[in-house]
Amino acid sequence: MRNITLENVTDAVINAMSGDIPARNREIMSAAIKHIHAFCKEVDLSYDEWLEAMKWFVRAGHISNEARNEFILISDIIGVEVLVDMLDKKPTHGETITTVLGPFYRENSPVLPKGASIIQKEYPGTETLRITGTIRDTDGAPVPNVILDVWHDAPNGLYDLQDPEQPDMNFRGRFETDENGEYDLVCYRPAPYPIPYDGAAGELLNYMGHHPWRPGHVHFMIMKEGYKTLISQIYDSETEYLDNDSVFAVKEDLVGRLEKAPEGADTDLAMEFNFVIRNNAKLGAVAAE
Repeated sequence: MRNITLENVTDAVINAMSGDIPARNREIMSAAIKHIHAFCKEVDLSYDEWLEAMKWFVRAGHISNEARNEFILISDIIGVEVLVDMLDKKPTHGETITTVLGPFYRENSPVLPKGASIIQKEYPGTETLRITGTIRDTDGAPVPNVILDVWHDAPNGLYDLQDPEQPDMNFRGRFETDENGEYDLVCYRPAPYPIPYDGAAGELLNYMGHHPWRPGHVHFMIMKEGYKTLISQIYDSETEYLDNDSVFAVKEDLVGRLEKAPEGADTDLAMEFNFVIRNNAKLGAVAAE
């Protein structure tokens, strides 16, 4: 098209896409172009505002590395990651609800025995917590040999990969359920912490007038072959920011109650939290009948 106008520019861009690209590519890009163009028109975006946004994307790219993905943080701040998680991982058969993975997951955390602690560096004055529970399938049967990958921040609000003063893989561990589907681990009471706000994500928070804080939580990735992987977070019912999480990831069903541990226990607090995971093979067989 040799004469681009406000009225035809959106169609011109969409029509420029090749006819042999995958249908899903066309669906996604057509919708994205329409919405982005409509947004620019709705706010009457100025050229200076557009240029500043491009510089902001560059700053986001420059600060990103293997330990920090600024674009995931930005996606979190505007609620996109949690939205996509809810769209993609609907709990269709009564399994435990999911929430976002977050930017601080690490692979190959230490394999630990049932009941072990993920605390490598002690922080005096911090309450210790034992978390126990049972993992069941959607029929209510306990599931043995399930892997639980668990991680949380230190009491100073930093994850190990953010803090050179922490041992490698601090507050991380992988556990396995026993023959009764039960798990048991020791950690610290998770502390609220701010998401990194010294870069482009922080600029966006300031622009929006929003704070960077997350409520205290423990991350869980629950895996077994033949079952749908469950990625979730368990929140302390008494933590701050449950009602105004900076990344909008709190779900009422994921709020756990921490109780004072029984007399003689080796931790200060105890919490029981049970999970339900989906057996894909069983549900597939039911659907085929």
